[in-house]
Parts: sequence; C-alpha cells; structure tokens
Amino acid sequence: MKKHLTIVIKLGTSSIVDETTHFPLLSTLSLIVETCVALRHAGHHIILCSSGAIGLALHQLGLERRPKELAKVQALAAVGQCKLMSMWQQLFDHVRQPVAQILLTRNDIADRTQYRNAQNTLHELLVMGIIPIVNENDTLSVQEIKFGDNDTLSAITAGMVQADYLFLMTDVDCLYDKNPRKYPDTAVPIEVVEDIAELDADVSSAGSSLGTGGMSTKIVAARLATAAGVTTVITKSSKPGNVAAIVRHVEGQKAATRSLEANGELPVRTSNGHPSYAPSSETTVVDGGSSTPRSDEPTLPPLHTRFLPDPHPIRDRYFWLLHGLAPHGTVYIDSGAHGALAAKAGLLPVGIVDVAGTFGQQECVRISVLPNRDAALSEAEEVGRALVNYSSVEIKRIRGVRSSQIADVLGYADSEYVAWRESVALFKREMSRPVTPSSEVKRMSMGRLSGYVDG
Repeated sequence: MKKHLTIVIKLGTSSIVDETTHFPLLSTLSLIVETCVALRHAGHHIILCSSGAIGLALHQLGLERRPKELAKVQALAAVGQCKLMSMWQQLFDHVRQPVAQILLTRNDIADRTQYRNAQNTLHELLVMGIIPIVNENDTLSVQEIKFGDNDTLSAITAGMVQADYLFLMTDVDCLYDKNPRKYPDTAVPIEVVEDIAELDADVSSAGSSLGTGGMSTKIVAARLATAAGVTTVITKSSKPGNVAAIVRHVEGQKAATRSLEANGELPVRTSNGHPSYAPSSETTVVDGGSSTPRSDEPTLPPLHTRFLPDPHPIRDRYFWLLHGLAPHGTVYIDSGAHGALAAKAGLLPVGIVDVAGTFGQQECVRISVLPNRDAALSEAEEVGRALVNYSSVEIKRIRGVRSSQIADVLGYADSEYVAWRESVALFKREMSRPVTPSSEVKRMSMGRLSGYVDG
C-alpha cells in the first residue's frame, strides 16, 4: 500500500528572479518543475506558492528598483502576474503537466463559505492531477487585507489542504545559530526544531530588495504551519532535488519507528503530547517509484532545518479562526473566563474586564487574559481569537454583568454569550522535551514547539 503525500513548495522572489538583472532564474525554475513533476508521477499532490510577479515586471518594463507607491506596486503586480504564470505554464508544458492559477487576499478567506470554497477548489485541482500555483493578489491587496508575505500565505495554504509538508525554499541551506555569511567557520546548522520558543538562531537577514520576506517571516510561517500538523522545512532553493531527498529521509525515519514499535523494540507512543506512529505496513513512494530507504542507510539527508509538527493539530474551523481572519480589536477577560473557555464553555459577559478597538458583530477579536481584574491592560496575555456576537460598543456596556441582565442594559439580548464556544480558538502551551543532537555532524536540535493551538 502506497501512502501519497501533499507537499506545498514556496518560492520567494529571490529564488525566481535575479536580484540585480531581474532576469528569471531559468535553470533553478526548470529544476523545480522537474522535481514537482517527479513527485506528481509518484502519486503525490503538489502545490506551488510562487512570488516573483513584481520582479518579473521590473525586467519586462526596464525598471531598476521596486517602487514605494502602492498604486505603482499594484500596477507592476498586474503586469508581472501575467508574465509569471506564462513562464510557469511554458515550463510545465514541456513535461505535459497542467497547472492552475489561484490568487488570494485575506478577504477571500475571511468569510467561512469562501474559505471552504477555496479549500474545495484546491482539493479538486489536486484530485485532477493539476498543480495549483498560488500567489497573493497584490493587484488588489492593501495592508488591511494582505497576508503580509508569501511565507505566511504558503503556511495558510498548507493548513487549508492539511498538507504533510511545507518547504520554504530560500537562498541558504538551513537556519544557523549565527549568520553564516559573517561567521562561515563557526556558524552551526540547526537541523531539527521542536520548540520555536527556545530557538536560538540568527534570523537577522532580511528579504531581498525585490521581496517582502526574510528568515524571521519563515519562523512565523513555521509556527503557523506546524500548529496545523504540517512538517515544515527550510532548505536551499537552488537545490530543489533536496525536497524529495528530505521527504525520503523523514518518511524513512517514520517507517523505522513504526517497525521498531511493531516488533516491540520501542514502546508504542500514545496521545500524551508526543508523536504517535501506529504500526503500519505502508511504504511511502517519494519519487521515481522508489520506496523510502532503510533507517540504516549510511548517507545523511541534504542540509536543512525541519520544524516538527504539533501531534495534536488544529481542527479546520479553529485554524480558520486563528489564521484566516484579521482581528479588529481585543476583548480582555479575567482568569475565571479563561478557565471556562479552556473547559469548553462559551464566553459570558460577566468575565469580560475591558474592550479595545472598534468592531462589529461577527467580527474577529483577540482574547487576552489579565492576571486579575485590577491589572493594567499592558499585563494581559493573548490566549486566542473569537468571533463575537456583540459589537465593541455593546460589549463595553455589558462587561461584568450577568447574562440575565443583558436585556436590561441594552434593551435586547441577541445571545447570552459574547462568543459561542465553537467561535473561540485558544492557544495552548506545551512543555518542551529534550532532543539529542546528532553526533555524526555538527548540527543542532531544539526542543518541542510551543504556542500550539487548541480549539
């Protein structure tokens, strides 16, 4: 039985366009196409998140640098998106692989129905054997509805389709504990990250002059994707063959673990916060029809940084609440209300201390808990997001009162809850567990990811 994977590959502008000449990097792009098609032929589902529209427009129009005015940037995006898709279409046509274009803004998925429509479209394209090419719709995006960068967009896309892997392709092999350009002899690669909160890596490098991201945005994307159960990898874009090799290595490790557990050589892990791999006879085919290598294979995988996924990933609706919606304000609650939410109860007005920002009914807000009701708002800790049943003005009037008194205060009562429990998504924290660094090479591993999300 073959297990087929869903793999999202994100390419930044610097991986597509030369930063100086703005010429497309055809050799790298051709290798990306070969990699995607090989994985497709092995039965896997592939999604490309591709930047590069503005960079290609600069080349086409003979401009030297990215403009600062929003209208000019959006005009360049309109010109460059045609060029970008034409380029991908031609490259994939050589190997007879159909592709599709999907352009998104945060507004497109802010509505639950539209979010599901986007999910269904992506799913149907994958079932049809088509490779979707996703990009932010920069022609329409303004700050309020932008994802921010394509690292974030790729992580949201990976969560939407419940991908197995997200590859963030960049101009370095992996994360390092210090800048490898400044300290080439002493910078230590970080191979496995289990706890982003404990991550001690140099993320000072900014994105290229053509793009909007950098290493720090990839850390944010990794936190988002791993919370959705997606294994996230940072690796070098000029070596796209690394994608298949890394997947082989990781799937081989999983197969070896399952085999040892099935033979009783390792205890079967249960749902105690650790990954659980049930015994299985599956063989994962990665590329070219070859199965995963045995765990005793002497070769190491290509250099990369791998962020391990949350063993208890976010459910679909809660992922949408946390990452599909932009919060319009903050509702401050006391510890009792936070405890009730953690116990799966709804948010009642009696537990609300204060409100910040202006928002309407059924808009997304941050939920922040105060150490006590008299504490300053600056002491609050954000613990989740919610869709509220009342506006900011209404919540200010009913904060601290019992649900039975809402009608007396407002003259009406749309709901006894400020937010129903199914409209609340909470962050959670887990204890870190140690990881033994590999003794074979000078690489570093970090502890278990924190900041997970729980419905």
